[in-house]
Amino acid sequence: MTALALRRASRAPVNRYDQAAALWLLAPMLAVLAVVAVFPVLYSLWVSFFDLRLTRPHRVPFVGFDNYVDVFQDELFWQSVWRTTSFTLICVVAIMLIALAMALLLNEEFRGRRFLSAMLLVPWAIPYVANGLMWKWIYDSGYGALNGILFQLDFIDKYMVWLGDSKKTLWLIANAFVWKEVPLATILVLVGLKSIPADLYSAARVDGANTWARFIHITLPSLRPSFMLVVIYETMMAIRHFDLFFILTEGGPAEASHVLAWHVYVETFRKLSFGTGSALAYIMAIVTFVLAFWLIRALGKKL
Repeated sequence: MTALALRRASRAPVNRYDQAAALWLLAPMLAVLAVVAVFPVLYSLWVSFFDLRLTRPHRVPFVGFDNYVDVFQDELFWQSVWRTTSFTLICVVAIMLIALAMALLLNEEFRGRRFLSAMLLVPWAIPYVANGLMWKWIYDSGYGALNGILFQLDFIDKYMVWLGDSKKTLWLIANAFVWKEVPLATILVLVGLKSIPADLYSAARVDGANTWARFIHITLPSLRPSFMLVVIYETMMAIRHFDLFFILTEGGPAEASHVLAWHVYVETFRKLSFGTGSALAYIMAIVTFVLAFWLIRALGKKL
């Protein structure tokens, strides 16, 4: 290229990224996001400092942190925290074990693997409300599929009221939740399995490592990032889950399924105490955030 051409090229206009124009183009989306997401969050925080009850909407005294103090002094709140903790532990442990087993199976070559992989996505594709209605029919004491199968197999001698037993209720709801969440966890674990280099297994075989040794020393350590994602995501989903508790039991029987998310709903939409309900929601949100942050720090150190 000649010197004249270089000078012309240097004087040619250059297309530069225009930040102002980009902000103007993004302004409508940011405005909608602020209205539908940011404003409700800030408004609910403001409401949590007032004694707002729809039974007397014209008298809304400012109470500061009294709503939060009342929540922590409520015995039912601590019972709901314990049930939420139990439900979360049951669900996360079950999802991890089943997802690991399914991912190990789908990682192998066998006839029908593609069909099984497609069928695995069916529970994930079903909406939560439809999932709850389906399991409500399965658990029904009069015509439910669970009673019918167990009765035909002679495991029970009469139809049982499954959701009416306070000792079984939380486990039955956890079963419905696990059935819905296992597919996503399986996909995440399977992606981790596919990323493990085959050379590691080949070298382990040369060194005489059996299948169990390869699983313990190669597979499990390599799946730590996938396990971290599954644990954090499923923990947050279990803590704030509401749909199944509303559809299946509505907190019963005898408050056996009265978890924290249901407690927020009862205070807000049944007792119409929006101040206390907002305080409960913020407590649950802060606990979820702190727990997720702790899990990321704790599990991330081992990666």
